Amino acid sequence: MRVGMVDSQVYALSFTSGALLLAEASVVVPVYLRERDWTRTRAAVEDANLLRARTVASGHRRAREITQRLSQLTEEELDLLAEATLDERAHLMWAAACRRYLLIGEFAEEVLRERFLTLSETVTHDDFDAFLLAKAIWHDEIAELKESTTRKLRANVFRMLVEAGLLGDDGRIIPSLLSERVAKLMDARTPSDLRFFPVRQAARGSKA
Repeated sequence: MRVGMVDSQVYALSFTSGALLLAEASVVVPVYLRERDWTRTRAAVEDANLLRARTVASGHRRAREITQRLSQLTEEELDLLAEATLDERAHLMWAAACRRYLLIGEFAEEVLRERFLTLSETVTHDDFDAFLLAKAIWHDEIAELKESTTRKLRANVFRMLVEAGLLGDDGRIIPSLLSERVAKLMDARTPSDLRFFPVRQAARGSKA
């Protein structure tokens, strides 16, 4: 551990593939709404191979990943997710990823939203690399990443941003037009999860 390290929370870094998992969510949420238990939900998904995995191992990985992300959402958010529009589903799944992975949430707040609020037009791969470099000062798990893993993490974060409608393929920031019901759910949390989106509403408890 680095001398002077003040942030003892270790970043989870298992988001190297899958992006937002929108298709997976549409399969798993109805199962959860029937079971109302994540252990039973995951077992049902795996036993019936509902995610159409080619191997048992990949089925376990995908089921674990989607249930871990969806479990970050509240019951009210999951009920909404089951009948939401495509944009609403994308925004809810982006929030789920930000909650599940602290690193993604901090990038959303400290880079994406901050650049939007300061009228910057883009977020680039260089911005992500600079963000990681700053985090590596306090986090050995970041400092010790292989270049190949860094590329996978970066690629998947940007793919998530594009799928969530927050970033164009050219890196241009797209202001979020959150529906009233999604915005209300995001802002009900403390700190407000509006901090994960390029919006101008004040996000309670945000660093921005």
